[in-house]
Amino acid sequence: MEPKKIAVLFGGCSSEHEISLQSAAAVAAALDLTLYEPVLLGITRDGRWLRYRGPAAAIADGSWEQGDCTPALISPDRELHGLLEFAGGRALPERLDAAFPVLHGKNGEDGTVQGLLELAGIPCAGCGVLASALGMDKDAAHRLAALAGVRVPASALVDAGTPAAQIAAAAARLGWPLFVKPVRAGSSFGITRVSGPEGLDAAVALALQHDGQALLEAAVPGFEVGCAVLGSRSLTIGGPDEIELAEGFFDFTEKYTLKTSRIHLPARIPEDKARQIRDAAATVYRALGCRGFARVDLFLTPAGEIVFNEVNTIPGFTEHSRFPGMMKQAGLSFPEVVNTAVRLAMEP
Repeated sequence: MEPKKIAVLFGGCSSEHEISLQSAAAVAAALDLTLYEPVLLGITRDGRWLRYRGPAAAIADGSWEQGDCTPALISPDRELHGLLEFAGGRALPERLDAAFPVLHGKNGEDGTVQGLLELAGIPCAGCGVLASALGMDKDAAHRLAALAGVRVPASALVDAGTPAAQIAAAAARLGWPLFVKPVRAGSSFGITRVSGPEGLDAAVALALQHDGQALLEAAVPGFEVGCAVLGSRSLTIGGPDEIELAEGFFDFTEKYTLKTSRIHLPARIPEDKARQIRDAAATVYRALGCRGFARVDLFLTPAGEIVFNEVNTIPGFTEHSRFPGMMKQAGLSFPEVVNTAVRLAMEP
């Protein structure tokens, strides 16, 4: 049989562009070439779509843009079922069997690209439109998790039109310290830990630079744990990891440099608590309608309570990222995770 053509989508206009490049290079290199032919489709920072023909390793540092690139895009035409590549004054169609979006943040992880793939009838590795949109929306995700029986932090939703006195009153009810977050953003961009009233206005203004709404969220004591989930009908759940912080919170810098933090895998918790965390992650995954894969992040309090934080529907996908590390605890290598995700996408 001819290898199936799999579009690997990477880059994008979000603030997580560089992270996407590193993940996509690893995904493309991990595909089983006896089964799949990667079709590399990059999106530049300014939103140009380019078909890239060159070594996957050049994606990671951004040099792919200076390589063999041709303008191309996914067509929503279901009969075409693929992409159009523009060369020599012609639009050349190429059928795709599936697509693997490795796009972190807005315009990639929030259901937008997934919607385009659904219009085109192209199977998508990972979560679909609704789960992707819900995973990006912290407020909506918390509401659904709470309805499913998983505890969530106390919070208040505000926007640019919310009076300052109302925001201050909501913060006072939640107590100090608290976190101010954009409702829809990734990699902890725009998040501030606020210790008292004097820092509230600036924190809300920063969050609203990243999204039209902000979430005031009560701080949860304890530490963060993550749980990788792979599957659709049946689930493979990785061993939970634990984030140990020396100071501050797990912001963008800490996530990608670990300057003052450490990640413990497996988490330093009893097995019965690890099982409860895996159960909570599965509950949230099902409640949001996730499929394919996602990483569910939670808090574990000193009293042993499990509190939902957020879902990452396209987590980091390098060999050293948290998601593959947790899946390794479940017995799956990085290539096995990548190729399983593609296989799941093409299942009826």
